[in-house]
Amino acid sequence: MPKLKTRKSAAKRFQVTGSGKIKRRHAFKNHLLEHKNAARKNRLSQMILVDERDAANVRAMMPYS
Repeated sequence: MPKLKTRKSAAKRFQVTGSGKIKRRHAFKNHLLEHKNAARKNRLSQMILVDERDAANVRAMMPYS
């Protein structure tokens, strides 16, 4: 049986926690930041868990994580 390949784009975007959940970054923190207030930017800087309905798709892209 051949080894499964990891999708490198997914591996760069997602992290698996110790309990097996998947973390991701918030969107909307790349550009056009000068009109967003500091509290909003700080909130967007924090990691968040991937929704459980999307987690199966992310796991399929990273079979060995």
